[in-house]
Amino acid sequence: LLSRSLYGLKQAPRAWYHIAAFLHQLGFRPTYSDASLFVYHQGSNTAYLLLYVDDIILTASTAGLLSQLTSRLQAEFAIKDLGPLHYFLGVEVVRRPDGFFLHQRKYAHEVLERAGMLNCKPVATPVDTKAKLSATDGSPASDAPFYRSIVGALQYLTLTRPEIQYAVQQVCLHMHAPRDVHWSAVRRILRYIRGTMDLGVTLHASTDTALTAYSDADWAGCPDTRRSTSGYCVYLGPPLISWSSKRQPTVSRSSAEAEYRAVANAVAECSWLRQLLQELSCPVDRATVVYCDNVSAVYLSANPVHHRRTKHIELDIHFVREQVALGHIRVFTRAYFPTICRYHDQRLAYGVI
Repeated sequence: LLSRSLYGLKQAPRAWYHIAAFLHQLGFRPTYSDASLFVYHQGSNTAYLLLYVDDIILTASTAGLLSQLTSRLQAEFAIKDLGPLHYFLGVEVVRRPDGFFLHQRKYAHEVLERAGMLNCKPVATPVDTKAKLSATDGSPASDAPFYRSIVGALQYLTLTRPEIQYAVQQVCLHMHAPRDVHWSAVRRILRYIRGTMDLGVTLHASTDTALTAYSDADWAGCPDTRRSTSGYCVYLGPPLISWSSKRQPTVSRSSAEAEYRAVANAVAECSWLRQLLQELSCPVDRATVVYCDNVSAVYLSANPVHHRRTKHIELDIHFVREQVALGHIRVFTRAYFPTICRYHDQRLAYGVI
């Protein structure tokens, strides 16, 4: 039965090719940033189509173009027009005068019901301030598959809940061998969700297309591997559009190295977002500002001099420096931002950069 499920049929790749070929005939072009995103741009007419297996989101610049494209799709495929977007892949969309509100209240209710915690007592925060959990704390969990199921569901909930991203990332580190203390951390996250069912992400309508990123990292925070955890969040104008919390793949030998790796992750995400917006016919004209709280990381992003203490992170250094040299990225610390801006503007005025 598994091999004959919906997403495992042998004709699925053929159906995908048929849909992609028909969209190409209509004038859509796939984006390099996302193979499931198609863009239609003819003169002043623009349309976007997002295809995920058998779910489609279609939007256009005018109602007439939207109706025309929908009719063409219905004539070729057995699809149903469900009207304005309200629900997509577990994410509920609420239309407001100033934009959209995305939340997963129904999905969160299902997760709590599956975990048997619909009537639990809420808590104010998803994680406590104690030291990070070790892989050897406590005794092995009684039901490891159930732990993985709940934690996997929480991962999908972070699509609209950035405030639980770090807490979920921490419990994901122990999915291979969960213990009872790890399950207690999961229960705390679920208790927090129980009291914050109505939270989500608001996407405001704005003409501001400036990208602003904030990055941070702890140093040797993991008690087992001594790896650092890096995180970032990216804003497109006022709304938050991207966030991440992830353990670094290698051990950092200094706090500056840990912070710089976090900056490199944020710069990589910003580079992808800039390319995506370019393909959506919404290019970002200004340089993306990336904030971090480490002065050494700021200096490394602009200073071309290498020394023995940084040669082992040369790849990340070259990647960030290249983006800075191209004018796509500017790395600052919050405290030194006005001074650095004046220095940068003076160099720009005299033709130094």
